[in-house]
Amino acid sequence: MPRVSLVHTLDAEGLAALLEPRDDVVLEQVADGDRYHLVQADGPFEHYERRIEVLDGGGVRETVDFTFPPWTWRPLLNLAMRHTLRHPPKPGTMPWWAASQRMDPRSAQVLGLCATLAVVAGYVGTLLSQTMTFAADEFDISKTAQGNVLAAARIGGVLAISLTAAADRLGRRRMLRASLLTCIAANVLGAVTPNLFGLAVSQIVNRGAWAAAAILLGIMIAEEMPAGARAYAVSLVAMTGALGAGIALWVLPVADYGLRAWRILYIVPLAMLPLVIGSCRRLPESKRYVTAHRSVPLGEHRGRLLLLASTAFLLNVFVAPTTQFRPEFLRDDRGFSAGGLALFTVITSTPAGIGILAGGRLADTMGRRVVGSISIALGVAVLALQFAIGGVAMWAAATLGGIIFAAHVPSITVYGPELFPTSLRGRANGIISLTAMAGGVVGLSAAGVMTDAFGTFAPTFAILAVAPMIMALLIATRFPETARRELEDINPEDQGVPTPLPLLDSG
Repeated sequence: MPRVSLVHTLDAEGLAALLEPRDDVVLEQVADGDRYHLVQADGPFEHYERRIEVLDGGGVRETVDFTFPPWTWRPLLNLAMRHTLRHPPKPGTMPWWAASQRMDPRSAQVLGLCATLAVVAGYVGTLLSQTMTFAADEFDISKTAQGNVLAAARIGGVLAISLTAAADRLGRRRMLRASLLTCIAANVLGAVTPNLFGLAVSQIVNRGAWAAAAILLGIMIAEEMPAGARAYAVSLVAMTGALGAGIALWVLPVADYGLRAWRILYIVPLAMLPLVIGSCRRLPESKRYVTAHRSVPLGEHRGRLLLLASTAFLLNVFVAPTTQFRPEFLRDDRGFSAGGLALFTVITSTPAGIGILAGGRLADTMGRRVVGSISIALGVAVLALQFAIGGVAMWAAATLGGIIFAAHVPSITVYGPELFPTSLRGRANGIISLTAMAGGVVGLSAAGVMTDAFGTFAPTFAILAVAPMIMALLIATRFPETARRELEDINPEDQGVPTPLPLLDSG
């Protein structure tokens, strides 16, 4: 059990302040009438107690023992908590690394498990974009053909709708597990495919199952987290998803070892199989799903569905080709090797974690609309610029644009689960995902054709950037504000507050 022991030199006033129950990441209460012994009244810990002892000579020893619940990425949380105990925030405020609203032990556990599964989703979700340029060399295809293959993979959105709609009937956990296992199987098949058609088919399945997994992780988070912590939790899951994508980049240099070496990356998910099975076995079913809720026709929410689907379409007209064609741009236009490509992506993408964390915290405090609209408009402008410049300026534009643009991830992603009642969350978000993939199809196809026509990427992405600019305007003017509101307030169809469920056992 982690322990932090501090010795203070305090006067009577300082001792009185130290004896006051904490109200930050943990809310304390006096234990058994002993004001020198405080325990958790509310907070994320499995065990917490703080003892204060007046020493001979006037010193005061403060000792804190704490344990986060299992499967919560304890090493990182322990470091953060040790820092907070040594440098406590002002009473009534949360430390910078925590959500703006306290979590309970169950919420902390669910967040940890979802973050772990997001690592797997992040890896399988980025494989095609990172390896398409190498597969193109083996299969000897043009940029237009690459765009068509990358676009075809978006057809998997039909599978995403099926899986997420089934989650409204069969449960979030079951379909999340099925989605991730399908991703692993599809990528292993992609590793042994003999031709481009086989790769496209395997990635249609992978893309659909990956989209379903990403949606269901977001729904689990929304249905489990406190109202003031939803966007923050989404930001953490997005960061671990980025870690999974980063693993693909760490492995990517093996693609330089031969014309067919890129296929090795598609076998790696097999090593993640025990992680998926073990984490899904420990993940509880969503507390809002298991609570009785009314079935609602989708037509009653057609306005919200149209708004979210149309903006998702606009965003992916730009994002999909930017993500998928940047490796080709770096290799062909800037002369990068696989190792150089991986280095560029790691160096310029890693700082985006700053934007994700900041965006999640700000979306819970300042609101979703202002954070989402500004980050999209400004981030897209800078990201498009990277295709028109070279050298250090290109690296700087990719890095800065990534940081700014990443802030939209938690602020906008959380809208999907928030704006629909429990009985519709899976199906509605599956439809939104399919529409987003349709935007990707349009963007990828247009990018391939325009780049072949222009002979360069810069004017292509300048044109495509118009679509997310329209999206930013719609967010600022048409989206409702959902920050710090309970899901039942946003969706009156879900009456009542879910009954708190017990802490998971540690097995």
